[in-house]
Amino acid sequence: MQITQKIKPFLWYDGQAEEAAAHYVSVFDDSRIVGVQHYGEVGPGAPGSVMTVEFTLAGQRFVALNGGPEFTFTEAVSFSVDCADQEEVDRLSERLSEGGEEGPCGWVKDKYGLSWQITPRRLIELLADPDRAAANRVMQAMLGMHKIDIQGLEDAYRG
Repeated sequence: MQITQKIKPFLWYDGQAEEAAAHYVSVFDDSRIVGVQHYGEVGPGAPGSVMTVEFTLAGQRFVALNGGPEFTFTEAVSFSVDCADQEEVDRLSERLSEGGEEGPCGWVKDKYGLSWQITPRRLIELLADPDRAAANRVMQAMLGMHKIDIQGLEDAYRG
């Protein structure tokens, strides 16, 4: 029996769906291409060209569509990635920003224009601390960072 995911992010690309899915699968553990569908004789894409690519990233299903140039990604939608430690933050920030760009507060935009928030767990823990003065220092430190530096957050927390 195949278990389906009720809600899947559906990502629109202009001819790079298969390339993007392969890139993302290479970045995250527990990831794979699930299937590729091609346009038939009817459709906006050329017959035989890739229409959709279904893939998983860390067990989460996604679909990439070669829909054309009409729509592009904006920062209004991003994917937050939970990171266990600085090594994971560094690795994912580097891999996802290849050909793209680093933004403020741990955000990166990949070469396809999709935004990712590379978020260490420790940041969330520090921001939730009941010592609001310490949490505010952490927030202030994070606002001055591009890639999140966990040690810098810890230093700000301690004041």
